[in-house]
Amino acid sequence: MDHLRYAGKSDNEQQAVLKDIIRTEPILMYVLQELRGLALNDSWIVSGAIYNNVWNRLTGRPSMTGVKDIDVFYFDDRDLSYEAEDAVIQRAAPLFADLPVPVEIRNQARVHLWYADHFGHHCDPIVSSEDSIQRFASKTHAVAVRLDDADQLILHAPFGLDDIFSFRVVPNRVMNNNSQAHENKAARAQMHWPELTVEAW
Repeated sequence: MDHLRYAGKSDNEQQAVLKDIIRTEPILMYVLQELRGLALNDSWIVSGAIYNNVWNRLTGRPSMTGVKDIDVFYFDDRDLSYEAEDAVIQRAAPLFADLPVPVEIRNQARVHLWYADHFGHHCDPIVSSEDSIQRFASKTHAVAVRLDDADQLILHAPFGLDDIFSFRVVPNRVMNNNSQAHENKAARAQMHWPELTVEAW
């Protein structure tokens, strides 16, 4: 199987392939449909659940291999309390309770409040979910999808998709403190997909 068959293709072709892969992943489509129903502001499925399934499809591995959770971002700066975020999490929990992997929903407007305690480094306030995605430790991970009211898949990939289709994990040096996260995530990924190449920080 030629897992690199879409590497170097046009952005339009890579987007079409990615959308086709997502549409044939029942778990992802279910979450996208329920997320649309929740009507959270600026909400997306992000990162691993997307690119992991691309790598699975192109290497012939089972669906959802290596996917430990489905990360969902939304952005709501009207109330930055933990209680407001937790109310959203609790409202969504019954929708996803029967899925084989957890759905992790996080308000990106709150990230700067807990980031230093969790990671040991300062984080400037985030202004949108897209802003948060652009700060991921690896450019390869910066991909998101949502489902609009016309059932069209909307992608956000600020660094393009070629790193994903080239099985290449590339650091995103926009935040100098991300080197450990890049290296740790890349090492975990290579355990599932040894086809990956990793660019050192």
